[in-house]
Amino acid sequence: MMDRRGLLVGGGAAGLAATAGCASLIGPGPNHQTVWRFGQLERLAVPLTIEGAPWRVEGPASDGGSALQFDGVDDALFIGQHPLAGAATFAFEAVFQPDGGAFEQRWLHLQSDEVVAPGQTPVGTRFLFEIRVYGDQWALDAFVKGPTYNQVLLFPDKRHPVGRWYHVAQTYDGTTYRAFVDGVLQGEAALAFTPQGPGRASVGTRINRVNYFNGAIAEARFTRRFLRPDQFTGVRPA
Repeated sequence: MMDRRGLLVGGGAAGLAATAGCASLIGPGPNHQTVWRFGQLERLAVPLTIEGAPWRVEGPASDGGSALQFDGVDDALFIGQHPLAGAATFAFEAVFQPDGGAFEQRWLHLQSDEVVAPGQTPVGTRFLFEIRVYGDQWALDAFVKGPTYNQVLLFPDKRHPVGRWYHVAQTYDGTTYRAFVDGVLQGEAALAFTPQGPGRASVGTRINRVNYFNGAIAEARFTRRFLRPDQFTGVRPA
């Protein structure tokens, strides 16, 4: 394990990398894909603020890389991009290892910056990856909200052991919103989704700094089109 201070090498702009060849996180076409690898210290292509002291650890064996560990107290990243802004269909993947702790943990948050008229309240347009912890097990909570939709996919009876790597995904094909763990469907719902606007993201906590994550995150992958489980391209756990 690296010293916790090792993440701050290079003036703090470290720990996050965009896919090679991606000058911007928001691509011009529906097939554009963005990858954030959280254990890398170079090739940062987005505005980033690091809070607390997340530290690098060994990632999934199948990847051979590294990941970023969050302490569940105050470790977080705040990123000045919403990689799925403008996407009408999508696949939102991540590879992470939950380590137990607090019941509710909100660990990957994409938030649209809404413009509203005076006196109006913002809708709170966003994507969320969360978990619910039940002792030494956890259940996935995927959530999406916008002007025409508000849908949670949480199935507490579908639990998984903490302390190992998982691939999770949420997808939308134009009619149905789905959530997966290691390619296995957790649940689905019909959804009248409309594309979200530009915004920002947080990793390791919700955007308003609540419900911090205890565990490690290796990668997040954002595809601006629908993918089936056999097309998921995120790093697979060992």
